[in-house]
This record gives sequence, structure tokens and C-alpha cells, in this order.
Amino acid sequence: MENFVYERCTKIIFGKETEKLVGREVKKFAKKIMLLYGMGSIKESGLFDTVLKSLKNEGIEVIEHGGVRPNPTLNFAREAIKIAKEKKVEMILAVGGGSVIDTAKAIALGAKYSGDVWDFAEKKAIATEALPVGVILTIPAAGSESSQYSVLTNEDGPYPLKRDVIVENNQLIRPQFAILNPVLTFTLPPFQTACGVSDILAHVMERYFTNVKDVDLTDRLCEATMKTVINNGLIVMKEPENYSARAEVMWAGSIAHNDLLATGRAGDFASHMIEHELSGNYDIAHGAGLSIIFPAWMKYVYKYNVARFAQFAARVWNVDDNFFSPEAMALEGINRITNFYKELGLPTTLKEAKIPAVRFEEMAEKAVKLGNIKKTNAEDIVEIYKLSVG
Repeated sequence: MENFVYERCTKIIFGKETEKLVGREVKKFAKKIMLLYGMGSIKESGLFDTVLKSLKNEGIEVIEHGGVRPNPTLNFAREAIKIAKEKKVEMILAVGGGSVIDTAKAIALGAKYSGDVWDFAEKKAIATEALPVGVILTIPAAGSESSQYSVLTNEDGPYPLKRDVIVENNQLIRPQFAILNPVLTFTLPPFQTACGVSDILAHVMERYFTNVKDVDLTDRLCEATMKTVINNGLIVMKEPENYSARAEVMWAGSIAHNDLLATGRAGDFASHMIEHELSGNYDIAHGAGLSIIFPAWMKYVYKYNVARFAQFAARVWNVDDNFFSPEAMALEGINRITNFYKELGLPTTLKEAKIPAVRFEEMAEKAVKLGNIKKTNAEDIVEIYKLSVG
């Protein structure tokens, strides 16, 4: 096990009708906020009115700003930063899923910075301050409600760049509070629910697949989280208003990405970076991109740590022990997660997603090179793309 420091500032407020408490929580940080949301579903559902009432009851002034789309863009964030500065807002309240929350974090950084927020993505500047961020989560998926991560797509250049907005102080843009009411997820379309399950599972696997030894505690935590997501993910696909199953998925989504499962270990985030090139260039849903890339990545790297993949197969997918061929176990584990994605209704190949099998070299060159099971280079990434064609 490696050395680590674990410190998290996000207060989680979980359960039915907790969105009605938002005014009380915001009041601790600000009297004037930007209320950030997506394409308008929160108004159709009535959530917007509930939130506004709670805020106004506490005397909070609200600057409304909607329109965040999936795979959020840098230019939208820049526009919102300008408004936040002009209106002198004191906090960003994100009501939505990962795209809204990631954008809120970028706005929070940019509102306290004299330069361009993209400087942080390009590591041209180090962030030292940010506005506080609060969250009402409506889509369990990205785990952004309790993470330090913010991902945006810059469409200004010759090709899109989907990148992390980097902060060295991992408490700086972690939300101050996150309200999680599973009821708010009942009306999610099946495909969006499935993409969320895929994203959550990916966050756990990226921490699970490691070459670091003697991490049995976090191995078991990761395995339990994955089994919870798998079992309850299938339930919510069939029973969208099953509160208990929705609650398990929602809480797992936060646990998956708040770094608890990463303590003492080095994860492998190569697959996430490889997928960013798909969703950045072809605007595919992130969870659907991950269901394509993960099986291909596994097939390419499993031989570099067969024992870990065999353990994944046995403990997560209940593959029978094969003492004479751990490689056969590993391959069966890969087969079972691929079939799980199919059961969710997600694509597992580029062909199924109708993404052309071209530009592999270009995307591989742009992709951030990461890895722990195997550090990927451009040639590796091209081969992984080829395995994903179908």
C-alpha cells in the first residue's frame, strides 16, 4: 500500500425531499448565486420551482443561467464566467448531472481568475482560489458532486480537445455540499440511466486495476461497490421508480469518484483518456463511449497483470476458479462485463455506435497518455481503438 492523505470537504445530504433544504445550505456561503442547469428538464419536472422557493425563502438573490449540454464546452463556461464576474455572484449552484457540475467548477475558478480558465487545463497557471460550489444532483454518473475534477471540451482549435481543468489543491473546487435525492432520478430515460451506470462502474475499475500490491481493503471496497452497481443497475433499468435500487446507484456514484476507493493505490485512467477523444470528437455520451473502450482496453492490457483480471472475474463476476488457467478466467471476466453493457442496452463497439473507424492515429496522438497496468503510448491507443471497432 502506498502513502496517502485523505481529506474531503463535501457535505452529503441524502434522501427524499432534501432539495428543499438547499436555501439553508447556500445561505452559509453566499447571498447572491448563479443557478446553473442544463437544457430545461428541471423546469419541466418542477424541481426548478422547488429550488427557487427554498432560495428565496432564505433571501438568496439568484442569477439564472441554463443551457449546459452534455460534453460541456469551454465557450459556454467562458460566457458564464463573464456573467458571474459582472453580476458579482458569490457561489455557483449546479442543479443537474456531471456536465452541469463540471461547468460550475470551471465557472467557480474562472470567476476568481483574471486570465482564461483554459490556462488551468493547459497547466499554464495554478489555481489558488475559487467561488464555492453547491450541487443538487439529478443524474448519478460522473461523481462530480464530490470530486475535484472538471472536464470541458475546447472546440476552438482545428480539432476538439476534451481535458481536465487541473487544480493542485484538490479541495479547491470540490463542492461544499451535494444534495442527493434518488427520487429526482426516477424520470431519467433508460439510455441515460445506463450511461450513468457505465460511468460509475468505470470510475471504480479505474481505481481497481492497479499493479500496487497489498491493497486488500480497498480491493474489497471496490469489488463491493462494483457488485452493488451491477446488481442495482439492472434493477433500475426494469423498475425505474425503485427507490432502494436508485439510492444504491446514486450513493455508489459518489463513492466511486470521491477518491476513498483510491487510497493507498495507483489507478489506471488510460481508458478514460482514450474515451475522451471519442466523446470530444463524436459527441457520444461518455458512458456509452466507456462501454466501447473498456472491453477493448481490457483485452489489450490484461496480460500485463493476469492475476488482477482473474481476481476481477472471480470476485465481481463470480467466474469459477480455474487454477490451471488464470488467463481463461480473465478473458471470461472481460466477456461478462461486455455482456453486462449489452444487457444495459449500451454499445460495445464503434460499429454499434456508428462511429467511423478512422482518425485513430490523430486521436491517439491527442489523447493524454496514462496507465498503471500498462502506460499507454500512441501506438498502444491505436491498437485499443482497433480492438473496439467490432
